[in-house]
Amino acid sequence: MDEIVARLFSWYDGHCRDLPWRSTRNPYYIWISEIILQQTRVAQGYDYFVRFIERFPTVEALAVAPEDEVMRLWQGLGYYSRARNLHHAAKWIVSMGHFPDTYDAIRSLRGVGDYTAAAIASFAFDIPKAAVDGNVCRVWSRVFGIDEPIDSVRGKKLIVEAAQALLPVEQAAKYNQAVMEFGALQCVSRNPDCTVCPLAHKCMALAQDRVEGLPVKSHKVKVTSRYLTYLYIHTDEALLLHKRTADDIWKNLYELPLVETSEPIGAEAFFATEEFSQWHKMLPHYAYRGGVEGVKHVLSHRVLHATFHDLEVQGVLPSPEGFVLVPFGELHRYALPRLIERYIQVQKNDNNTSNMKRFV
Repeated sequence: MDEIVARLFSWYDGHCRDLPWRSTRNPYYIWISEIILQQTRVAQGYDYFVRFIERFPTVEALAVAPEDEVMRLWQGLGYYSRARNLHHAAKWIVSMGHFPDTYDAIRSLRGVGDYTAAAIASFAFDIPKAAVDGNVCRVWSRVFGIDEPIDSVRGKKLIVEAAQALLPVEQAAKYNQAVMEFGALQCVSRNPDCTVCPLAHKCMALAQDRVEGLPVKSHKVKVTSRYLTYLYIHTDEALLLHKRTADDIWKNLYELPLVETSEPIGAEAFFATEEFSQWHKMLPHYAYRGGVEGVKHVLSHRVLHATFHDLEVQGVLPSPEGFVLVPFGELHRYALPRLIERYIQVQKNDNNTSNMKRFV
């Protein structure tokens, strides 16, 4: 066995975290864990994994579940296309009659890329395929001094080749787990403690004083701002919600009636818009209970700037086409973006100025 791999395995034996998806060879469980952990820290994903498996213990259970329930269980994790892809793929797997057991077949599942396919293939079926995620890129770019951008075709190719060359065919699962864990706990992105690193004597980045400079990325993702004004239209017992169906953020989640503008808009200007005028004409008598401005919600490549206006309707609340009237006691059945859920929860618990300030 290569000395680097031997040292890596020794470190892993003493440092690996006890995680439920590591004690199983069930490809369904492994698949669920890998999709949850895409763009999600282990600490956050752990409880979601446990709840997901409890509710959907088999791929068949997931396949027949209503999409709204799947989305509701995913609520708060973000990147909701992952949940939609899981649900779609579960139906496809059931139609096949078994979980795919080759790298190419796993790779064909919706929402599964090269890394996820390699991880599932090695963890569940001992297929000797190196799994290369961000942690793995960081480890090998530092150890081998690879300064090609990891978000370039050539850079990614060099990392994959290095990772695959070291992979011990009979221990693919342990190897992939060990490298990822090493990157997550030891060879971290900022200020790694190289004095206790078992690979320090082999690390070209350390020898060349380039640890903080590797890996290299060539592109910075542009962050855009969006301006959302929500209407919290409700009675004492229910409120209006709308399901987002466009191919955009929060697809198939429910939200409050929304007006999106290209730039910030104050309350006075908003109440003069045609969009609000239509709501004003449609609603019976209502009382304006105040607004909350300056709520910032950060997504991966977007910053959402939200404003909320509270309209309490006296009498029967109409539900226009495309909207549903939801009793407060049934909100748990609806998947909501975290931003909307937080606002509604604060309103239900304590609609006062100090609480609103905590929300902002």
